[in-house]
Order: sequence, then structure tokens, then C-alpha cells
Amino acid sequence: MTMKEKARNLAAFERFHDATNTGSVQLVERTIDEVVDPEVVFHAPVPMDTTGARALKQVWTVLLRAFPDLRVEAEDVLADGDRVVSRNTVTGTHRGEFRGLPATGRTVSYSEIFILRFAGGRIVEIWGVVDVMTQLRQLGALAA
Repeated sequence: MTMKEKARNLAAFERFHDATNTGSVQLVERTIDEVVDPEVVFHAPVPMDTTGARALKQVWTVLLRAFPDLRVEAEDVLADGDRVVSRNTVTGTHRGEFRGLPATGRTVSYSEIFILRFAGGRIVEIWGVVDVMTQLRQLGALAA
């Protein structure tokens, strides 16, 4: 992997990350169309009834409807070979239905780590580890 390819992958990651922090489902979907392979393989703890880039769009639609002020703060970003790894802190206010829970108005702050694999400058595979337990506790869905 050349330095140019690594820089291109990092730039694609940054475009996607920046889009997710706008609160705009339309911008996130457009950015997914531009930087994510349509057949991306998505490994993460989210219930979905679809695959590929459509699944990723569905995840962001659900998240931004439930948490319209969602922010993903990248604490660490590492690029090596064909992968970019991001350790994030996610915050938001629960203003819409999420995982069957009606809006609570509560704020959440939880951690996640994502590994993105690139090919040809596009994201082709995603692994995600999300602290769903903390998220659900803060929403009152699980006992503390």
C-alpha cells in the first residue's frame, strides 16, 4: 500500500466521519454513495433487514431520527495498510424512537471502535464494537 493510497483512505474516512456529524440523513446517504462500496460487508451489533451500503444508510437513518444532535468524536484514528481504525465517543439526546424505546429526552455518551477496510479508495468492509449496554442503561432500558 502506497502513502498515496493510505492518504486517500484516510480522506474518505474523514469525509464520512464529517458527514455523520452534520445531522443530515441526506448528506450521510450521499457520502455513503461516494465512499462506501455498494456491497460493503458490515459487521456490527445492529439489527438490520438489509445488507451492503443500504444497511449502513438504514443504521444512520435510525440513529439520526432517534438522536438528531448525535455527535461522534474520534478520540483515536489509526491508518495502517488498507485499514482505518477509529475509537469514538458518541453523544446525543434521545428525541425519537430507538430500539423500540419511545423518546426519553435523556442524553447518552458511549464508546465504540470501528475498523474500516478499503479497496480502490472505498470502504469495502466494516467491523464495529459498540457499547450498547451503556447506551441502553442511559436510556433507562436496562437496570444500572
